[in-house]
Amino acid sequence: MSKAELARKAGLSALTIDRIEKGKSCRLETKRKIILALGLQLSDRGKIFSDDKS
Repeated sequence: MSKAELARKAGLSALTIDRIEKGKSCRLETKRKIILALGLQLSDRGKIFSDDKS
């Protein structure tokens, strides 16, 4: 999935996705949007965000 497509599905900007990919922090709500846009469960957050415990 491209950054643009993920951003669209999550309701975020592509710039936000780019910043997160570069390791910048983001709000919990932003993480939730990305996880759900990827078709994952919230319990899968550790697979996407390494700073979260799974």
